[in-house]
Amino acid sequence: MRQGDSTHPRAFGPRPGRGWNAVLRNGRFLDPETGLVVEGDMRIENGEIAEIGEIGAVARTGASPEDGPGGYVETDLGGTTVTPGLIDAHFHAYAAGMGGIMMATRTTSFVVINGVNRLSAALRRGFTTVRDVAGGDIGLQQAIERGMVDAPHYLFSGRVLSQTGGHGDVRPAEHDLHAGCDHTHEVVDGIDALRTAVRERLRTGSHVIKIMASGGVISPTDPLTVPQYSAEEIAVVCEEAGRRGRYVAAHAYSAEAVIHAVTNGVRSVEHGNLIDVEAARVIADNGAFLVPTLAAYDAMRRRGEEAGLSPVGREKNAEVLGAGQQAIRLAREAGVRVGFGTDLMGDLEDEQLRGIELQAQVLEPLELLRSMTVENAALIQDPGRGNLAVGSAADLVAFREDPLEDVSVLWDQTRPRVVIQGGAVVWDER
Repeated sequence: MRQGDSTHPRAFGPRPGRGWNAVLRNGRFLDPETGLVVEGDMRIENGEIAEIGEIGAVARTGASPEDGPGGYVETDLGGTTVTPGLIDAHFHAYAAGMGGIMMATRTTSFVVINGVNRLSAALRRGFTTVRDVAGGDIGLQQAIERGMVDAPHYLFSGRVLSQTGGHGDVRPAEHDLHAGCDHTHEVVDGIDALRTAVRERLRTGSHVIKIMASGGVISPTDPLTVPQYSAEEIAVVCEEAGRRGRYVAAHAYSAEAVIHAVTNGVRSVEHGNLIDVEAARVIADNGAFLVPTLAAYDAMRRRGEEAGLSPVGREKNAEVLGAGQQAIRLAREAGVRVGFGTDLMGDLEDEQLRGIELQAQVLEPLELLRSMTVENAALIQDPGRGNLAVGSAADLVAFREDPLEDVSVLWDQTRPRVVIQGGAVVWDER
């Protein structure tokens, strides 16, 4: 991502262990938390927003703050509209394929290098934070934090927990296989085993615990809508996570599976395509979030066969494809906080911005922007992201047009955007 081309003098890439001092000039700063726009400049101190408005001259180095104490890098935004960096709350760095045995048996080196490429591409699109809810590990997170790779701020779940024969069990029924663990999933049954598995994930830095609470599109042996894990099993996972100030995300499609998960402590409902009015009410009453993943189903409809999705998977995908947008409508009417995720596997990774376009067909522009910033920041329990308040992370995206007036600028890749991370310009397409 680091560019030597002199036409991109501000493409520095992330810095290890610190943020930058910078001044962004001539911008329109749109805070989705308030809906207000402030025209002028933004001053950034050590990677955090320090001031927005008319800012006078500052000590300038023209290179980086390492050149001298108090130095600032200045960037002219040329009247672009600046929002907080986007957050993808359902990302899969280690999804090197469309699931199944092929993905489960990939070498670790391939999976990690492929994951770094997926993360770098997400950053270039304006996603400055991702929540990886199937795999990831503390080593990858540390490499990102130290500036060894170009990537968004990275939160991970570690391997997803699945019951035997559940959505995370990749073994086809006709194959005599005994492996229950791969790069993204682990088969764990029973209260005591689940308690230990959660503690191990928390020991090794997991931000969120992910469980499979219903069948899924790509898994070979489980019905799509049937709830998975017992109430006692889900409750113990939530209990262990909650004691450490963490929370549980659950893959769940049907109304029955969603209610089963949420009433036993799950805070983050992933997908939820087949919910009904009652399930939406239960999500709202329990203060849980819905994370739609519309991009995945649309991409699998168009490209699933070429990407390696099985015939069974394509049949399941057809069942949930048309229901995703209706689920968002039901959730919004019930008062559910609706976030944003993509859930893209294998070669479908490049469809990330398509998810924004699909969610825009259900939400008004400000609601849409809030789903990818304010709501997702609340979901990941980070008030320092998703807004333009003083003290928040200076992770930003600048668009040529105002997304509240022309919402398509959020996903239109033909129009240049500027991505800023920790105060430094990491991608400038102008």
